[in-house]
Amino acid sequence: MRNKIKTREELASLCEDFRRRSKSVGFTSGVFDLIHAGHIDYLEKAKGICDVLIVGINSDASVKRFKGRSRPVLPERERARVVAGFEAVDYVFVFNERRNKRNIEFLKPHYYIKAGDYSKEELTSAEVVEKLGGEVKLIKTSFDTSTTSIIEKIRSGEDVSASRAEEVIEKDGFVHFHRRAQKSSPAVFVDRDGTINEDILYLHEPEKLRILPNAVEGIKKMQDMGYRIIIVTNQAGIGLGYFSKEEFYEVNKKMLGELSSAGISVSKIYFCPHGKEEGCECRKPGIALITRACSDLNLDMSRSFFIGDQTSDIEAGRRAGLKTILMRTGFGGSDKKFDVKPGYVADDLLDAAGCILRQSVGSAKSCIKET
Repeated sequence: MRNKIKTREELASLCEDFRRRSKSVGFTSGVFDLIHAGHIDYLEKAKGICDVLIVGINSDASVKRFKGRSRPVLPERERARVVAGFEAVDYVFVFNERRNKRNIEFLKPHYYIKAGDYSKEELTSAEVVEKLGGEVKLIKTSFDTSTTSIIEKIRSGEDVSASRAEEVIEKDGFVHFHRRAQKSSPAVFVDRDGTINEDILYLHEPEKLRILPNAVEGIKKMQDMGYRIIIVTNQAGIGLGYFSKEEFYEVNKKMLGELSSAGISVSKIYFCPHGKEEGCECRKPGIALITRACSDLNLDMSRSFFIGDQTSDIEAGRRAGLKTILMRTGFGGSDKKFDVKPGYVADDLLDAAGCILRQSVGSAKSCIKET
């Protein structure tokens, strides 16, 4: 198995020989931190495309730049050794760049293979592949699993005294266990009504909740990219007496159930029960709830986003220093309460997730759309 692990330079020479012998070369890459069934399914399908499958492993340094100081869980030598042990994999190498442009220029593969949750437009290296005569291949795996979600499950069962500060808060008749994460992480702040679900005036009946098309898929993709999911919503109907907090909680319970069934874990829901006339600081576009979330959850605001369907959402994000995405769903910005321009405009939450991904890989201009 150790003979499978090469340097990039060694593999460049081998690839020249494979091409002379008319053997097709496939190249893919990844962190491969904690191996799960999705990895195995993906690599087996990738091998089915080509004669020789080469896998690039992100170095420890590159993973830390992308995913934070707590990753990877396993060092690069061990990750390379594990992937080399798969029958479907012919060769493995470790690389230090975050992107695959240099890898593709070295290997000149016939096929550049990536997971099916990407689109060709989101792959910054696709143009390089095609210029060298190669082809992009996208694979959809049969397992909806991610290393990030596995790590979060493991962390939730840890001795919290060892890794998190915990306090008990009693409020509104409820007891909350508040844990502050030590590692700062980016988040996506998402409005609820008109963004995640259909905007029904003073929604308080769970049976009337309708999740918008592509909302679940979009939020899941954001979570898989390493963003914490936080919902921030104005609920003036509570203060006006149209419905109670308990009814609001019941609607949230149904929504969270639908999100949870897709493997989505919402970090927190923050809401303002006040009407506009009360002039509170927590009602959007006020940012009291956003700053509270930052304190509660130790968020990296410089890498975080705010997504909503009203200009008050965009204004709140702007005031908090967040990148903003206006949704075409719900009001679609037609409320015009604030003269503010969003950073990006998206058709739905799945489109917004793609926008965030493109922004993270340095091609954000491709996701700016005219309102």
